[in-house]
Amino acid sequence: MVTILRIGHRIKRDKRITTHLALVARAFGVERLVIAGDKDENLLNTLAKVNSEWGGNLQLKLIPYDDWKTFIHNWKADTRKRIVHLTMYGENLSIFEKSKEFLSLKKLSQGSSDLLVVVGGEKIPGKVFKIADWNIAISNQPHSEVASLAVFLDHIKDNALQIQFSNAIKQIIPSMEGNKILLGNRKNGK
Repeated sequence: MVTILRIGHRIKRDKRITTHLALVARAFGVERLVIAGDKDENLLNTLAKVNSEWGGNLQLKLIPYDDWKTFIHNWKADTRKRIVHLTMYGENLSIFEKSKEFLSLKKLSQGSSDLLVVVGGEKIPGKVFKIADWNIAISNQPHSEVASLAVFLDHIKDNALQIQFSNAIKQIIPSMEGNKILLGNRKNGK
């Protein structure tokens, strides 16, 4: 089971980027997203609407910013659980995925053990680097946490790009010729 922890959400500054982070997590089959920061009812409503229309069951939990420390410490206290910190300062994923450690990480993401993936919305405190089992960089260049989460999930979750949600009301029909959406039992194309 994969859980994402986003440290830092500021409604005025981060509402779109945090929404996009949630959409990526849901699309890749992540089970839970925990956001440490401002309480954002609009984010909860948006995700509920997306889950309702497009399927999936990403659970969203909002916690106060300072509670991320307790959340990580509680996670780390369970010896079966592991933590990945996505940071541009970590070991590059292209190198890391050639290691035996990567195979362990991949098994965690697909098994019954729990994997916590930490991403930042602002500068991450150094404590996270020390407590994480792996500090991984998608690129050792400045980049978006949304992009790094998508690339990371694609690498650790088999068939992540083919996920279909059985509880979807809407479904995109792949097409090279325009928008095609299956609505219940009928097609709607433009």
